Amino acid sequence: MNKLLTIAIPTYNRANLLDKQLTWLSKSIKGFESECEIIVSDNCSTDNTQEVIKKWQQYFHNVTFQANRNSENLGVMKNIAYCINAATSKYVWTIGDDDPIQERTLGYVVKNLQEHPDLSLFILNFSCRYEPTGELIYEKCFDVKNEEISENGKAVFERCLQENHSGVGFMTAQIYRTQDAQTAVRNWSSGLSNMEAQVYWTAFCASRGSAKVTNETYVESAFGSSYWMREPKILFKMQYIDLPRLYVKLIEIGYSRKFCRKLVLKHFLKNNWRVFFGALRRWPVLAVKTIVPYLALVGESAWQFVLPL
Repeated sequence: MNKLLTIAIPTYNRANLLDKQLTWLSKSIKGFESECEIIVSDNCSTDNTQEVIKKWQQYFHNVTFQANRNSENLGVMKNIAYCINAATSKYVWTIGDDDPIQERTLGYVVKNLQEHPDLSLFILNFSCRYEPTGELIYEKCFDVKNEEISENGKAVFERCLQENHSGVGFMTAQIYRTQDAQTAVRNWSSGLSNMEAQVYWTAFCASRGSAKVTNETYVESAFGSSYWMREPKILFKMQYIDLPRLYVKLIEIGYSRKFCRKLVLKHFLKNNWRVFFGALRRWPVLAVKTIVPYLALVGESAWQFVLPL
């Protein structure tokens, strides 16, 4: 791993957005070409994504540039995992093709990774905007009073997860030590069908060493543009299957049973039940088959939380 940072962009049928993101990268990477490699993974797009990639591949002639095109659409998580596994540098940063990133961000990231070579997880604070209307949902995801490195990465992850779950699941905000991220993907290979697998990867990297969360915001989450927001069946699966499985999975990598069971109970108490009742109307058999094991997990968590073994 001779390079310091891999900047990877998984993409599918968003050629215009990819072009804008590579325009940002072409400006931001100046002066850091020798420290970085670029990966663009096209999930078998049917638009002109390949034309955009070829155009920019010629522009980044002085940067290591890997272009991949999957033979079929593998799904979003498998495409992200490809980017992580293909990285050859010390750190990997997978970014969304639609997430605005400040021009100063890449320089800030490289400087921090150079100054803190023991980091296993680096989280960029971010704002969140509802893309359909342009409304700013919140200005800062995490309330960070200082930017000190914490040797207890697990504690950093737990605090961030409880403060804002989306913060540790937002791909563009997470920078991983590559070796740890690749191990996380291998450890939970079946998790590639889980839309919350990104949270597991973040948790795994946090458990492997020190972590840092920035005070200032450097990126923006384009909320409302993800395809799963427009797919009720995927949203239902995320709410009642993917999230509960994730919380239980965290126990296997060293997070306390009490902490994880508490997450399950919090999810139950603050859940948006309209998602379930909507699924019950559309797909009654699926809804019943899903809710029974979910409620069983909630009951088991409540029992173990009150009377821990």
